Amino acid sequence: MAKVRICNMMFYGFHGIYEYEREQGQKFFIDVEVETKDDTVADSDDLKDGVDTAAIYDMVKDAVENKRYHMLAALSAHVGDKLLAKYPHFKSVTTRIRKPSVPISGPIDFVEVETTRCQK
Repeated sequence: MAKVRICNMMFYGFHGIYEYEREQGQKFFIDVEVETKDDTVADSDDLKDGVDTAAIYDMVKDAVENKRYHMLAALSAHVGDKLLAKYPHFKSVTTRIRKPSVPISGPIDFVEVETTRCQK
């Protein structure tokens, strides 16, 4: 199996439980980790057996920028589900989303949500 990580992608999205968050929007920082089912890519050296990071970036960007979610876990799971549906040779997709501006009355760097979706 192979693992590929795309770290700290930044997108502007409109997600949150409060209406003003979904109207004003903010930056979201996203990591995606993909695990393949086997080592085929190492043997074949062919993109169809591996992980096309540019295509993954585009799919994550579309998910973050073109739909609004109340819960980051729902967005995170949606990203994993989309990637697994498109790439049947992926065993699992872990998505981490960091939201730096949250309505919490205290000093924090960010809130982070992580989901792992697996091929059925």
